[in-house]
Amino acid sequence: MKLIVFDMAGTTVFDENKVGITLQTALQKYGYDFSVEEINVVMGYEKPVAISLLLKDSGVTAEKDLVNKIHQDFVEMMIEYYTKSNEVKSTPNAHHVMQYLRENGIYVAFDTGFSRPIADTIFKRLDWKQGQDFDFSITSDEVENGRPYPDMIFKAMEHFNITDSKEVGKIGDTMSDLQQGENAKCGLTIGVTTGAYSRNELKGYHHDFIIDDLLELKNILKN
Repeated sequence: MKLIVFDMAGTTVFDENKVGITLQTALQKYGYDFSVEEINVVMGYEKPVAISLLLKDSGVTAEKDLVNKIHQDFVEMMIEYYTKSNEVKSTPNAHHVMQYLRENGIYVAFDTGFSRPIADTIFKRLDWKQGQDFDFSITSDEVENGRPYPDMIFKAMEHFNITDSKEVGKIGDTMSDLQQGENAKCGLTIGVTTGAYSRNELKGYHHDFIIDDLLELKNILKN
């Protein structure tokens, strides 16, 4: 492996469904009521796409202006949360594993269904710096297609001049993370149970491993 691409919320950043609850709140403000379970189905997707899918599934025309307003409210609430909440922290062993990979010559990258302003707020809050704690990050608003499309992984590969996706691993906590790894033909696609999906839910999608703690990645790579 030359590169491991990590998801953020639920994978490397602690999340007790705060993302789903915040998206639910943003939708409710405009009169659209969805359960967290319904919202979890689209977790990991680029958030405007997730909003559009939810609206369409409920028979609502997902007009661009409406989607943008809901998304903007979501972004503002998430930035406030990641700036001020005492709950914000990394998942167990995330930073240790990031350091381990970099010390062993493996690049560490992040991709996310968040837009750049939210991702940068998280990096600032956790004091994770590019070039010191990780090597690259890409957000869904910086590519043509977010997850489950492979664009963000391909962008990370391009950054490091990696041409063979078999030398890349993808780790995430949602269906769309695993689909993204499959679509990019990653050499390693790993689901982690620290976020939106349970082990049983993740089992239904393409994966090489499902883990409960990022620390397990060390043994996977050794073998």
